[in-house]
Amino acid sequence: MRHVFRRWAFAWPWELRRGGVLGLNGRNLCVLPRLNPKPLYALVDDKLATKLICQELGIPVPETYAVLERFPDIRRLPQWVNGRQEFVVKPARGAGGRGVLVVTKADRSGWTLCGGGRMGQDEIRHHLALSMSGVYSKGGRPDRVIIEQRIAPHPALADLAFGGTADIRVLLLLGRTAMAMLRLPTRGSGGLANLHQDALGLGIDVEAGRTHGGIWRNRAASIHPDTARPLEGIVVPHWQEALQFAVKLAGAIGLGYLGVDLVLGACGPVVLEANGRAGLGIQIANRRGLLPPIREALADGTPLEPALPAGLYKSLLRPVPGNLRPHEK
Repeated sequence: MRHVFRRWAFAWPWELRRGGVLGLNGRNLCVLPRLNPKPLYALVDDKLATKLICQELGIPVPETYAVLERFPDIRRLPQWVNGRQEFVVKPARGAGGRGVLVVTKADRSGWTLCGGGRMGQDEIRHHLALSMSGVYSKGGRPDRVIIEQRIAPHPALADLAFGGTADIRVLLLLGRTAMAMLRLPTRGSGGLANLHQDALGLGIDVEAGRTHGGIWRNRAASIHPDTARPLEGIVVPHWQEALQFAVKLAGAIGLGYLGVDLVLGACGPVVLEANGRAGLGIQIANRRGLLPPIREALADGTPLEPALPAGLYKSLLRPVPGNLRPHEK
């Protein structure tokens, strides 16, 4: 197995299959149709729906400051931000970290972003308009924009995340934890902890809550590209609590293949979002493939049944309730 991952860029497909590596075609054509009922994707594709489920379950989530639903809402943005210096702006149906802005300072002239960039007022309005037009959403459908609390990083991880906040991806199969990784922003990712945008992913020993190597730019990595710090042996704080939140959310949503993203704040883990089509780079970070745990889950497990009342799920698929619209608070 380690031989396969060591020469990942040069491995033949049959070598990867022999090593238990799940590919995109296998995930999309064999795993997802069997484990994920299509109607339930709406509960994770819309971050507002996921957030409402978490709140119903008592799982901590970032506070929602505002939800922009119509283009005229952009003009009222200053009163909704209400003097806050730090917050996160993201499309409700975005994917891969696209369209997400992590703001570290806001004033009348514009916003300063966590990666050190700067956006003027015209750029901000343009970005919000693009987001609401669906440029960053799945399928290009018109979208809403969420403005929410930025979670301060846990002190134990603050010096590992370059210009941003580290987060955790937990991958669950039929409600059981299969793999996990710690994602760290780098200089190239602009402060965002997303592998698609040059962030670093570290495999986590699920039992011990300790890292063991990682992935950067789709290649195995053992040292931090910006600080040269070794990536093995990092203890993840509040690990068991983070796993409990992920398992609880997976059982409530009912998707058998699910990635849950959490950020570790000073007071513990907070759920950011969930992903019914979680990426496969987690295999490189952990130096092992997903096929063996998938086969085990299919052999031993039973399909998940959504744990929340059906009426609640129906309400989550409707437009955002009025109590989340800031101008109606």
